[in-house]
Amino acid sequence: MSFEPTDPERRFREAWDAVEIARPVHYSLFTFGESDLPYYLVEAAKEPKHPVNVAHGEVKVARPKIITPNTSQPEFRNFFEDPEMEGMVDFVLARSAAFQHLTFDNRVGSTEIVSDSIEEVVARLNQRLDAEEEDRVAILTAPHGLAGIAVLRYACERVMQSAPENIQELRERGFLP
Repeated sequence: MSFEPTDPERRFREAWDAVEIARPVHYSLFTFGESDLPYYLVEAAKEPKHPVNVAHGEVKVARPKIITPNTSQPEFRNFFEDPEMEGMVDFVLARSAAFQHLTFDNRVGSTEIVSDSIEEVVARLNQRLDAEEEDRVAILTAPHGLAGIAVLRYACERVMQSAPENIQELRERGFLP
């Protein structure tokens, strides 16, 4: 019997490992209601030595007001242009209880083409955010074609890191023992 990961799982892991959260944020998502996750996404060009793309966006993570049998699967809106990539992500994340009942809505602003390298763009964005004393905006990087995976990783990591505080709040409010 083989325990090798299936092809979608392997491809998902490779894509997940190829993206990076270059500037993480350290705040919890709301236990109830909707949370906003602003970010800058720096995506490599299709061809080496070409300009990189920079986009400013925001993911809205919402928990359902009422949980019904139809709200058990996570819902991802505006993450992927490629239906195959979307199917792969649905396949892998549908197996995780951590994301059930959540809706993720990605809203991307206009894309700017910059002639610098990814590292230079990240350094400039970090300087700008530091000067503005902004600690709620992440910087994400991705190879060409994996922008949706980078944003997905950012949102998923925020959900997982917020879980202990969310569970504590549920206990304090009497929803859990």
